[in-house]
Amino acid sequence: MQEAYARAFRSWRSYQSGTNLRAWLLRILTNLNIDRGRRQQRRPETQPLEAGDYYLVDRLEEAGGPISDEERVDQRLSQDNIVSALSAVPHDFRDAVVLVDIGDFSYADTAQILDVPIGTVMSRLHRGRRILKQQLAEEVAAG
Repeated sequence: MQEAYARAFRSWRSYQSGTNLRAWLLRILTNLNIDRGRRQQRRPETQPLEAGDYYLVDRLEEAGGPISDEERVDQRLSQDNIVSALSAVPHDFRDAVVLVDIGDFSYADTAQILDVPIGTVMSRLHRGRRILKQQLAEEVAAG
């Protein structure tokens, strides 16, 4: 109703005085309902977030598809686990991992940002990835 009155006020100039005001307002209301129905038909069906954060995983389990070991590991690791594992990596190594693996910077750009030679970036990246892998493996084993 509120939208119908708002539309009526916006198009008040189109109302012809002496005609049926009630019929004019009902026509506006009818047109709004038709428009709302058309919008709903065009809108894809959505799943609310409250129904499950892991909608695709739930759908796969419902379908009875087998879950691989990799998928089980992904289920056990949350973003909090990854952040805590990354925070356990020493600062110099973590900077290289974040810039190259997360930030998608090249080795040369990372070397320039960190003000170190490219070889140092490569060795820090290797060691940082190894420490991160070890931390994540411990998180999965503990979970």
